[in-house]
Amino acid sequence: MIANTSASILFPKAPTLHFYPETDICPICGSVLHVQKTTSPKTVVTMDIGAFNAKETVLFCPHDRKTFFSEQLHNLVPRGGTFGFDVIVEVGLALFVHCRNNREIMIAMAAKNVFISEREVSYLGRKFIIYLALAHRQSRPNLRNLMARKGGYILHVDGTCEGDSPNLFCGLDEISELVLDTIKIPSEKTELLVPFFQRIKEQYGEPKALVHDMGRGIIAAVKEVFKGVPDFICHFHFLRDLGKDLLLDEYTTLQKRLRKFKVKPLLRQRSKYLEQKIDPACQSIEEIIESLESGTWQTTSFENIPLITTYALIQWVFEYQRQSNGYGVPFDRPHLDFYRRLQKAHRLLANIMDIHLRGNIKDNKPFYQIYRTFKEVVEDKQLNELASSLERKAQVFDKLRMAMRIAVPESKCGINDNGDEMDIKNIEEKVTLFRKWLASDTQRKRTYAKMLDQIDKYWEKLFADPLPVSTSEGVVYIQPQRTNNILERFFRGEKRRGRKKSGTASMSKLLKSLLSDTPLVQNLKNAEYMEIILNGCPNLAERFAKIDAHLVQQEMMEANNDSEKKLPAIRKLIKDSDLTMKISSLFFSNSNTGANCHLRS
Repeated sequence: MIANTSASILFPKAPTLHFYPETDICPICGSVLHVQKTTSPKTVVTMDIGAFNAKETVLFCPHDRKTFFSEQLHNLVPRGGTFGFDVIVEVGLALFVHCRNNREIMIAMAAKNVFISEREVSYLGRKFIIYLALAHRQSRPNLRNLMARKGGYILHVDGTCEGDSPNLFCGLDEISELVLDTIKIPSEKTELLVPFFQRIKEQYGEPKALVHDMGRGIIAAVKEVFKGVPDFICHFHFLRDLGKDLLLDEYTTLQKRLRKFKVKPLLRQRSKYLEQKIDPACQSIEEIIESLESGTWQTTSFENIPLITTYALIQWVFEYQRQSNGYGVPFDRPHLDFYRRLQKAHRLLANIMDIHLRGNIKDNKPFYQIYRTFKEVVEDKQLNELASSLERKAQVFDKLRMAMRIAVPESKCGINDNGDEMDIKNIEEKVTLFRKWLASDTQRKRTYAKMLDQIDKYWEKLFADPLPVSTSEGVVYIQPQRTNNILERFFRGEKRRGRKKSGTASMSKLLKSLLSDTPLVQNLKNAEYMEIILNGCPNLAERFAKIDAHLVQQEMMEANNDSEKKLPAIRKLIKDSDLTMKISSLFFSNSNTGANCHLRS
């Protein structure tokens, strides 16, 4: 029963606890230790007790002057800190694993007799990441051994950014699915990525292969650091970039042209008007549905047919997004789908009025009104030409998708699509046939010259043979994944967690404030990783207690002085030790310059 009693009931007033060194004899010389000092009571907060006052007696050896502290106290709370290691872990897991926001955590902790402000939640969250990062770094040799037992690692690299935020760049092992290292950089330039790749290489050895997107900086840095290592580009990224080159300009023009006609607002307005005219309990609705299913009219009352049918057609047009499969442009072309639905609905209305409703305009006013709303946009010459050109090119693009067996039109996997589990040689043969077909016609070859160039340029990086690797169980063959989705999914997860905590869709602010090592929390769900970083400790709190407090303080200072808070150009400028002399020279040495005169005036 006592275990379930809250600390606030057990200790209505914060108790004072005394802590002493675990020995009173010097282990080096055998001398009796003397009291150096007894500290004033300091508030300490742990999950088990809540707040209490800690008094510590510090001893010293009179011969070698070595100081002895209470290990028990310093296993509970960081030296000089207020909140215990168990509080740091509780807050960290709530923030980064369970995606609670600061206020939710503050309320939950108060219910456990741990009173903490929202600002302190943020502070302890940063501290949690720093402790985790230090434990990760100290565990690198064992992590390297783990990957070696599995046959090595396949390195996936990618970054994410938004707006003017820095780029959070990660390296992840495909086989173990562990985040190996992370960094925050202004951009994916080669000179910024080379040191990061070199660090991964030094820490974990050479990977068996690499998988990444088509960024020039990444490709150049990989070539410089990982010479001779099999290097592949993500099939999904390859298709997406190729498709955008082929379709995006015309697709964007179509989208802008459609917007000029304001057809969507007009249709929504018409839909709202019709909805007010239709009685939801009207029997005609069910009768029309039965008529459509049977192919013959199931009603003798045609009074509501124009209203209901017109309303249904408008809603059908607005269902155009259902044709998309979640891949995004250029795989999905929703604005083209919308335009084609408009045209189908317009043709249908024209046929209905021509055959059945000729001369009966008054009774069938809804048909005529919506027909006029469609008319201008569906008959626009520029839109028709754009739509036709896009469809011709999209057919070629989709033919390549089918050959590569990834993000195929009939798939419902969306951006999580890893491609069909088909033999890579089979895929290579199909892409070879596609390329021959594309180049077999002079006009087609001219139209799709850039596509051909892209296929030829990246051919060697598209098709990976299974890689032989030596493991504790003998030689096994590993097929590198055809996509970088393992990292893409990871970044999407980070963004979802960020949105859940902050309640905002923007990631720019989050990425600016996020510590670069934050993605390491993803490794905590891996049992083998946990066993390695715990290093014999039963939990994270006890593992963190074994990390040198000075290292943590140093990391916290560096995090607080994060250079991202300074403009990049200024960061370079302030490194100059002669900055004050140069400013003085600039403003005061030329007293006759117009600028100086203006400043003095």
